[in-house]
Amino acid sequence: MHHLILSPKSLISSNVFFPSLPLLPPTNPNSIIPSNSSKTLRNSIVNCRGIEVSVLSNHSNSPSSSNYNGSIGNEKLRNVDVKDVDIATLGNLCVDIVLNVPQLPPKPLPERKAYMDSLSSSPPDKQYWEAGGHCNTAIAAARLGLRCRAIGHVGNEIYGSFLQNVLDDEGIGFVEMVDDLEAVKSATEAYQTLLCWVLVDPLHRHGFCSRADFSDEPAFSWINELSRDVKLAIKQSKILVVNGYGFDELSPGFILSALKYAVEVGTSVFFDPGPKGKSLSMGSPEEQIALNELLKMSDVLLLTSDEAESLTGIGNPILAGKELLKRGSRTKWVIIKMGSKGSILVTFSGTSCAPSYKVKIIDTVGCGDSFVAAVAFGFVHEMPMIHTLAIANAVGAATAMGCGAGRNVATLTKAVELIKAGDLNEDDKFWRDLLDKSAEDQEFTLLSKKVFNVTDSNLNCVSFEKIYPELTSKLELAKLFTKVFSSES
Repeated sequence: MHHLILSPKSLISSNVFFPSLPLLPPTNPNSIIPSNSSKTLRNSIVNCRGIEVSVLSNHSNSPSSSNYNGSIGNEKLRNVDVKDVDIATLGNLCVDIVLNVPQLPPKPLPERKAYMDSLSSSPPDKQYWEAGGHCNTAIAAARLGLRCRAIGHVGNEIYGSFLQNVLDDEGIGFVEMVDDLEAVKSATEAYQTLLCWVLVDPLHRHGFCSRADFSDEPAFSWINELSRDVKLAIKQSKILVVNGYGFDELSPGFILSALKYAVEVGTSVFFDPGPKGKSLSMGSPEEQIALNELLKMSDVLLLTSDEAESLTGIGNPILAGKELLKRGSRTKWVIIKMGSKGSILVTFSGTSCAPSYKVKIIDTVGCGDSFVAAVAFGFVHEMPMIHTLAIANAVGAATAMGCGAGRNVATLTKAVELIKAGDLNEDDKFWRDLLDKSAEDQEFTLLSKKVFNVTDSNLNCVSFEKIYPELTSKLELAKLFTKVFSSES
């Protein structure tokens, strides 16, 4: 991918014209995160794609309203107040090795370890490598025109170079967690890039295997403190995304430190516990504390209906979402992913429901990560809740139409095509039954293609045709910016 490097100042002085968009003040180039490698610094410089909007008004994000107080003791960190990055992901950077196998690995850990060791004895052909983990979220977000940084650790070997090259090609800045890379350039496994073996049997069932499965300690348990670069990356970002798989790499204490710092500097936190949520809730005391703090202090929670039930004991996804809101002290949105049915967004003021799109599903790997990226798009651009769900469902569905994640996640073009087609997987009876069981004096908004009379004063049916122009115009504008700042090779 070839990058066109344009600073805000060069946009003002050039012939590039964007109608109806206010020009922005020049960004101080010295605010770019210093790096231990020229590649990382270059990523930060070219990663100026996206649409600049005001940060969400969120007074509870200010340090004065938080229980987390403290200072960094670094004048430059205190002076950098501009949030010129839309989204940063924390940890969970890995290389997926996707292989077809005659049968999935055995369940007993000793046999499973021997199975993985046999796979690892020689590096598989590069055609089977793919960026995995939080790379999925970062890539999907970058393709929506958001400016992204991936915070994590990769080793000084072929897999680490591959991962950084992929992020570079997608216009994503990489922030190394370790200040002194020379001190950790060790051949020992603990310092190497995390690999995840994604194994597919003849029946297209998936099995996953990594070295994190065979240790009681996180893969990078030796990373104990937030480096200056990590702090600066969090401070300059509007959103910090954390997921449950991050606990495979990072200690609960490290993740909790990142959460506290994000709250202190007014960065919104997205947390997707994923399948790890249940095991964390029954894990070590440190894991339980970190999980509870993330559920309490995050601005946006994203879970499947099964995950919400496992954490609350409530089967009704809307009521489970309301329970998570009540437990939180900063939580504003709880989003429940309903699979083929669609998605739900629960707030204190109301609940929005949007059906999914009808697509031919090829592979669901990466769909949830792509969905998170699209929710971040709506959050950053202060879009109405029902609009955010409609876009997130489209991006998740577009990823499901491809094979695998990483560079195979949704493109902006494919998401726009799905929205323009407007083929919703409507099931009014399902949604009405669900809403009836969640009845309270609260407004429910339901997205639908059908036009019908509604007698229930609490139910607000929004026509897809009504919001369609706004959805497509917002995404087409994002497409314009991605074309200006980064052309496909």
